[in-house]
Amino acid sequence: MPKAAPKKAEAPAPASKPKKNAPPEAGASPAKPVERRAAANSVAGTKVKPNRRSEETIANILKATEEVVLMSGADRISILDVCQVAGVSRGTFYRYFASQEDLLDTFSRHKRESFHSSLSQELGHISDPEARLNALFTYLDNYLEQSRARRLLVVAPDYALGFFRRIFHDSIVRFQDGLGIVFDDWDERLGVRLDRELICEMIIRYVLSEILVPEAAGRRLFPVRVKKLLGALIMGSTSRTRR
Repeated sequence: MPKAAPKKAEAPAPASKPKKNAPPEAGASPAKPVERRAAANSVAGTKVKPNRRSEETIANILKATEEVVLMSGADRISILDVCQVAGVSRGTFYRYFASQEDLLDTFSRHKRESFHSSLSQELGHISDPEARLNALFTYLDNYLEQSRARRLLVVAPDYALGFFRRIFHDSIVRFQDGLGIVFDDWDERLGVRLDRELICEMIIRYVLSEILVPEAAGRRLFPVRVKKLLGALIMGSTSRTRR
């Protein structure tokens, strides 16, 4: 009997390529700094679980970053100086931040989010449209009074301008959300739909102009001037719509 031909060995299946990280779904909230650092360090073999102590450490490092940047500028910031001011070791610092660039990027994002989250807290519980608008003016007035943005502009102009550009675009969207009931009330009373994006943009531009070129007669005229600006924008929008 003829011998059966030997079966060919099956070729091993090609190893599957590791999948790239998928982009976050639309509407998903960005990961917190602690979570990002924990994910990065777990890949390297060191796991850092998000906890209250980690959050406090990151908060101290970011607070120290502001102090160091305002003293020496963003270009000459020293990680060693940040560690000394924050009271942490370099090893602890690198558990959460990969580099100086990573630190500055996280610091900028932290300041923007702090601005918007505190604004949302101030406005969120106010249901009366006029009262919410006045609360916005008060918040912006206090921000200009307490902000250290002018100092940042002096010691780190390039970094400051980059920060202003980012917060400018963020604020156009956030202000429209925060003033939603105000715009709804105006639209109903005027019988037209106002250009919400333009109005919010002009408010933000006015705030930034107060940082760059402060009012010589005193900034307490800020709420009055912004109301006049809004009145002019509303009248202009109404006239264009009814033509």
